[in-house]
Amino acid sequence: MVAGASHLAHITAAALTPDQLLPYVRAVSGLESSLCGGCALHHGGGQAVLVAYPAGKPDDGSAVDAAVAEALALPGLERLTVIAAARPGAAPAHAESTEDAYWSLPLPLEVPPGRAGQKIRNLLRRAARETTIVQSGGPGAWTTEHAALAEAFMVRKGAEVDEGSSYIFRKLGDYLAAAPDARLFSARDAAGRLLACAIGDYSSFSTAFYMFAFRSPDAPPGTADALLAALAADGAARGHCLLNLGLGMGAGVSFFKKKWGATPFLPCVETSWSPQPEKKRGWLGRIFGH
Repeated sequence: MVAGASHLAHITAAALTPDQLLPYVRAVSGLESSLCGGCALHHGGGQAVLVAYPAGKPDDGSAVDAAVAEALALPGLERLTVIAAARPGAAPAHAESTEDAYWSLPLPLEVPPGRAGQKIRNLLRRAARETTIVQSGGPGAWTTEHAALAEAFMVRKGAEVDEGSSYIFRKLGDYLAAAPDARLFSARDAAGRLLACAIGDYSSFSTAFYMFAFRSPDAPPGTADALLAALAADGAARGHCLLNLGLGMGAGVSFFKKKWGATPFLPCVETSWSPQPEKKRGWLGRIFGH
């Protein structure tokens, strides 16, 4: 395992998934990151998460298995979670796996053709009339207003928001402060009230990331679309060619992605097991999915 900053910087520069954005991972998890078989290994407290998408060959099973073997040699390891394009061949039979996929849109973003596109254009026009979007970043960007919006979202969703996600949502101020290429887009009404916000991350050279979004129930229709369009426009202006929208997740989130024409572009198979079977799985292994 290699922990050199210059080596790890390559992981962020070539990131395809949010878990490869090391400033983000460090800020929200506090875990230490190392280079493991050319992949990112986040670890701490006996738990480790191997983000096994080898650069240039994200579905290279042999490279993934080699990285898994290296990760299993981590001293004091109690639980290993591997996030990869497929279940690792090196995983034992009793290892638990869940499957999802990352969705994306090509940049520059285009409104889909036909009736669906016309509806989006109408929504964007209404949002433009009733809201103003402001971009910010760095320390202090995440205000008590933004935190209250996120807390209200968690209250509305209740048990749908798991412990790991709640922990991350309460660390977003730290994330924006630590990641210079993470940007906050805030939609406000004419009186200046915060209606919705979204965080974009442009740390990777080729892929922009739609990381998080929160919206007040009384925000005008189209506000979420306007935030996505603003975030995508900034990515295109920076030279990014792909916008990662995160995992498929629930039906509502998938509907929003499909409405814009997004499609799955990278499988995400999370496989977890304990080299010491008597140990229970901790929640840190669950905080990396979007």
